[in-house]
Amino acid sequence: MSVSDPHPTRPVDPTGDPLTFAVSGLMAEAPGSVREYRIDKVDVDPGEGLVLTEPVSGGMRLLRTNRGLIVETDLRTGFAGECVRCLRPTDTPVRVRLQEEVLPSIDLGSGLAVALEEGEDPETTRLTDHHELDLRPLLAEALSLEEPIAPLCEVDCPGLCMECGERLSPGHVHGDGPIDPRLEALRAFRVDADAE
Repeated sequence: MSVSDPHPTRPVDPTGDPLTFAVSGLMAEAPGSVREYRIDKVDVDPGEGLVLTEPVSGGMRLLRTNRGLIVETDLRTGFAGECVRCLRPTDTPVRVRLQEEVLPSIDLGSGLAVALEEGEDPETTRLTDHHELDLRPLLAEALSLEEPIAPLCEVDCPGLCMECGERLSPGHVHGDGPIDPRLEALRAFRVDADAE
């Protein structure tokens, strides 16, 4: 999805939340109408103990349908974490491409609550009673699904040394240091490959 500059008549959200968009004007237009917005360095709490390394930035496109809106995002941020091999801090880049249908909760013409249609999922995302799109909960949920399972500080991270616990690096060696007296007898142990 390519995202152009913000629509020049973007309504300002009275709460000041950069992730809340007044869409009553778009909802009054014909199906097929589009609005595009820039989202620039917005802090989002993805919950569940996840930490972002940078604010969320990118773009959003709203497409008017005969039922409501299709919300499409192309956003980027990063997750702070710990390398599963060497325990160093990580910064995993994340791209959030969201596509979600959002339906009105209040009819724009009558001002009455919109009833659920037969077979409609009651969990479908809705606009607020003031015809606003609150992107924050959708984005937080999408981010939580992008959590890396096994983050690495680098693709070929060598991990930790089994003997000293230090991060393995080129030239990492151990000399013949002191050995546990209980294991001293193993020093003379040799495997005879021919006898097997």
